[in-house]
Amino acid sequence: MRKLLYLLFLVSFISNAQKDSVGVDLSNPHATLYTHLYFLQSDSYEPKKAAKTILGLSEKEAVKKVIRIKKILDGKGLFVDFDLVPKDPNFKDSVGLSSIQKYTPFPERMPEIFVEKIGEKWYYSAETTKKTDALYSAVFPWYVQKIQDIVPEIGHKKIMGLEYWQLFMAVIFVLLGVILFYIFKRIIFYLLNFIQHRLTKSTDISFDAYLKKLARPISLLLAISFIKKVVPSLQFSLETNTWAFLFIDIAEVVFWTYVFLNLVHVVMKVYSSFTAKTHSKLDDQLAPILHNFFTGLVIIIGVLRLISLFGVDTGTILAGATIGGLAVALASQDTVKNLIGTIMIFIDKPFHIEDWIEAGEVSGTVEKVGFRSTSVRAADTSVYQIPNSKLSEIVINNKGLRLFRRYNTNLGVRYDTPPELIEAFVKGLREIVIAHPETRSDSYNVEFTGFGDSALLIMVNVYFKSLAWGTEQSSKHRLHMAIVKLAKELGVDFAFPSSTLMVENFPEKKGFNPKYNIDAASINVSIAKILEDFKNENLEADQMRESS
Repeated sequence: MRKLLYLLFLVSFISNAQKDSVGVDLSNPHATLYTHLYFLQSDSYEPKKAAKTILGLSEKEAVKKVIRIKKILDGKGLFVDFDLVPKDPNFKDSVGLSSIQKYTPFPERMPEIFVEKIGEKWYYSAETTKKTDALYSAVFPWYVQKIQDIVPEIGHKKIMGLEYWQLFMAVIFVLLGVILFYIFKRIIFYLLNFIQHRLTKSTDISFDAYLKKLARPISLLLAISFIKKVVPSLQFSLETNTWAFLFIDIAEVVFWTYVFLNLVHVVMKVYSSFTAKTHSKLDDQLAPILHNFFTGLVIIIGVLRLISLFGVDTGTILAGATIGGLAVALASQDTVKNLIGTIMIFIDKPFHIEDWIEAGEVSGTVEKVGFRSTSVRAADTSVYQIPNSKLSEIVINNKGLRLFRRYNTNLGVRYDTPPELIEAFVKGLREIVIAHPETRSDSYNVEFTGFGDSALLIMVNVYFKSLAWGTEQSSKHRLHMAIVKLAKELGVDFAFPSSTLMVENFPEKKGFNPKYNIDAASINVSIAKILEDFKNENLEADQMRESS
């Protein structure tokens, strides 16, 4: 029995000796913060020692300040990880621009609370002690004490470590948050819809679906902000508040990411409505590229922010990603060059979607501009993928930017065609060009230009109004058919490579020279007939096109 008493006395003595060995230490940030929080624990409660961490105030006022600082940290669920607190007496924050030696335990969530070196010791800063009362009032509003005063004794009984009044008020706050969510949702949707109408002047109802998706997470964020504001007033323990704020912070990150993803959808929808009104189709191609880029950017930032809540240093991740990205960039220079080429194409806009271009050995219609290459469909419907780096360097002949499509050809008629018919044929050709709905009537050339090896040459130079390749071919067809019909009606024959053998004395043989009708009245009737038929054909073609 005596040995047992000696053993109990020895354990008590050692425990007291260890407690007494923990004294006030202000030599570095770690020691100051530990001194403050250690002497405010329930099993080592000595607030006067904790008050030593504040300089320049009376003991009573200092005790009040240190107690409030601890309550603020507990109320916000801010747990000091002493493994991360520096023990260097000459510590200086390398991130800050100030020359003052200071340490901020929670630079993002509570930057107002920090310790600084004064002389050879570390104390809570004068700025911290000055703001303590205001911070305390913000964390624990006036109604907290009122609630404490009206809570009956039974309300302080506990279940799973929480008092009844805390659980009851938590349910009330959640219900208020739900009500605020539905109120905010209607107000925000109205405001977004109003802004959308002012910007786009559009009545497109598809905007409503995007705006509702955007209004929902914004309303949730406002509701969560309300809950986050009132959680400290429930006076949960530090451990409970830590988990509660972690859950709230995760929800905030998720909803903010959701907000920006929907914002990207809305902005791209607005951008698409503007590009639809422009002549350029390259802007339309840029919309999905920007959409994918901004969506990926939002997701990456959201993930980085989410993992930072669990104590992961995102700066290290970004630094590693930068070094890795540099290594990848060096190993894939062609990809980087193509990306730069893509940017230059969208900046310079040397062509648009559906433009007919000639780029080196490739000729065709531009179908798509991607991050790496551009798709060009040739006349035989084959598709060429041209790297954007190459496309941004070579000479591009953009025939899609021509004001008109020029068409030039030479018609060869027989050498024995009478001058009257040549003149009539040229006159008829001019009338056909003027009557053609797809040619410019104010700019054309139809002239007897020279003598070929086996034909008299009549130049036909016209300009088609449409820039589309298919429309040009259709216009050529209609022009050619009118020319052939005019030649047949006038009796003009087209020449072909031939040789003529002249025999002087062969009277019983007759020549193969055709008999031409050069009567002026007959010629005018023929030209008028061909022009009337040509105009009727054009009118029927236009009516069929409109009906289809």
